[in-house]
Amino acid sequence: MPGHSLSGPDGVIVAELIRDDVVESLHHGIVAVVDNTGKSLLERGNPSAVVYPRSTLKPLQALTVMATGVDLSPVEIALTTASHCGSLQHRDAVSAFLSHYGLDESALQCPVDWPLGLSQRAEMAARSNGGNRLAMNCSGKHAGFLAACVHQGWDLDTYLEPTHPLQQAILATISEYAGETPAFSSYDGCGAPLHGLSVSGLATAIARVASGTKDIERRYLDAVSENAWALDGEGRDNTLTIEKIGGIAKIGAEGLVVIGTPDGVAVAVKILDGSMRATSLVALAALASVGAISQQIAQDLSTTMATPVMAGNRIIGALRVRL
Repeated sequence: MPGHSLSGPDGVIVAELIRDDVVESLHHGIVAVVDNTGKSLLERGNPSAVVYPRSTLKPLQALTVMATGVDLSPVEIALTTASHCGSLQHRDAVSAFLSHYGLDESALQCPVDWPLGLSQRAEMAARSNGGNRLAMNCSGKHAGFLAACVHQGWDLDTYLEPTHPLQQAILATISEYAGETPAFSSYDGCGAPLHGLSVSGLATAIARVASGTKDIERRYLDAVSENAWALDGEGRDNTLTIEKIGGIAKIGAEGLVVIGTPDGVAVAVKILDGSMRATSLVALAALASVGAISQQIAQDLSTTMATPVMAGNRIIGALRVRL
């Protein structure tokens, strides 16, 4: 069982920003790489530290939705897992998802928001005087929650209450896959219940999903692979990772990412200060260091994702992973 919630000493330096060969900034974090039995393959920092997993829990939430028996299409499965960028394509897809179950945007209880991506936000601003719930990055997850409730005949107005049958089922799924009982619970930014897990427990849960040993897991993974655009957005980190590696990749707010490979190896990364810029680069390097992906794939993806350190029009530095 995890020992305690997150504290400063739990982290170690996992990445540094270099400007003209001088370290300008440091990122402290926790890294856990495990196989689908929970065996540790790599640890940096304290993997027993408990964190709020935020949107890295979405694969487990999506599997719970599927387990209710609701017949989601592949794109609906991917949307249920999504922290999407809010593009018009995403907004239209979530609207169609809701319509499929006799609902519309008014049924969503996620906040009114604007798209995550700058270009998507500008496109929406040109069309609208304000944000909406469809643009909120968790709208697909909420549509999945509602679809399961329609299928089961569960109450729609209370679908985010911890005592709701769907949320109780999600809690059971999280415990089963992580191999631990969540140490504490709260609410995510979208209003859904949120359950604290150790970093190693989170990695174990994702490794078990990615291994695809059950029919429902294989159906889930196929849907995500076929619709990687829906889970994040064209050219964005999670979409690029899934397109290149397969399996599952999922960011979470406050410096979190999980990546699970088709061989059932997964990494969970938590950057202690909540910054997102190092998460995927550290995760890819960690997977490559244990041979779960090739060094070339890690390098190619990292080069695409990294933001260079600039001096006007010149590149004079980069973020460097330290494992």
